[in-house]
Order: sequence, then structure tokens, then C-alpha cells
Amino acid sequence: MSRRSGILEFAVLGLLREAPMHGYELRKRLNTSLGIFRAFSYGTLYPCLKTLVASGWLIEEPGSAPEEAVAASLAGRRAKIVYRLTAEGKEHFEELLSHTGPDAWEDEHFAARFAFFGQTEREVRMRVLEGRRSRLEERLEKMRASLARTRERLDDYTLELQRHGMESVEREVRWLNELIESERAGRDQRSGTDAPEGAAQQNRESGETGGLPRHGGSTRPDPSDDTAK
Repeated sequence: MSRRSGILEFAVLGLLREAPMHGYELRKRLNTSLGIFRAFSYGTLYPCLKTLVASGWLIEEPGSAPEEAVAASLAGRRAKIVYRLTAEGKEHFEELLSHTGPDAWEDEHFAARFAFFGQTEREVRMRVLEGRRSRLEERLEKMRASLARTRERLDDYTLELQRHGMESVEREVRWLNELIESERAGRDQRSGTDAPEGAAQQNRESGETGGLPRHGGSTRPDPSDDTAK
């Protein structure tokens, strides 16, 4: 499985955990809610759905009344199919949510993971954010070293492009610092009270974001912004 197909499967499972959908709804949500999938087609989505069904993580259900499905068949049209997450699919998605390794820090995968932080345990969110920050700090150090070596050989426009790339990475690092501090503040606040048993699960179900900072009118970098790569 390629990295991109793995990200798509993760995103599909995450969206279907929220509610059953048919293919058109899924594609719309992937395009509008998850910017990293803006350009993908049904030719990419449906093989992914078939794989998830074959794995036992999704089931297909009629998306309309039986008589409407018959009418669609007689007219040569494909009846709508609704995809629903199975118990095994939910368990698999929970397992994927708990992963915090290097893949979760990369550009496209991080964007998909961040989109489902509302369903993710706070400690896992922290590890993913800190890993992403570490990865970007390494990238920034390499960019600075490369610029220092080649500055004299670059024309003004290429030099400005290099600076723009560095500024994009620096902006995301600042954003991550803010998120991490907010998560820590939320964790410290919760640790001072007796949280009811099962509170973490309730947070995931309700989409509560815990320590996510709220800034009216502030601008945050898009984790999938190509300029931050």
C-alpha cells in the first residue's frame, strides 16, 4: 500500500466514523474538509472503498428505498450505496489514531491526522504535535545551512523564494508551539480535577478539542500548505 492510499483509507474511516455516507458525500467531504484530497477522483475513491469493504472495515447498504433502487437499475443507473463503518472498522480506526510514529509527522499524513484530532486522545495529540515540530525544526536547520552555503550563488529571486520557504516553516513551528502549550495547559487543568471515568471517550465522540486555542480572526497555517514542505 502506498503512503497516499494509506492516508486516504485513514480519512475515509474517520469520516465514516462520524456518520454513514455514500460515495458522493464522501468525495465532497474529502475535498472540502481535507484539503490534501482536493484533486482526487472517484477512480481513486471507489477502489479504496472496495478494499475497505473486503477487509471487513466497511459494509455496503442500499442508499434508497427498494423501489427506487429497482427503478435506477431499470434505467441503467447505478443505485446509491451507503458505506457504514463496522465494529471491526471502528476498532481499526482507533488503532490508527493511536499511532504516533514518524509517518504521522509528514506533511500530508499530519494534515489528515490533525483533521481528526477531535477524536484523538490528548496524549496522542501531544506526541504527534511534538513529533511534527521536531521534524520541521530539523527541516528548518537544513534549509538555513543550505542557504548559508549557496547564498552567494543565488540570484535575488531564487534567494527570495528560499526565504519564503523558510518563513513558511518558521510560521508553522510557531503555530505548533502555540498548540502544544495550549494542550499542556488543558492537560494541567484537567489533572487538577477528578475527571469522570470514560471522559476521554466522551471527548472523542463529541469532538471536544480540549486545549485547542481559540483566536478570533487569527491566521493559522494550513498543515497541508505546500510552501511548508
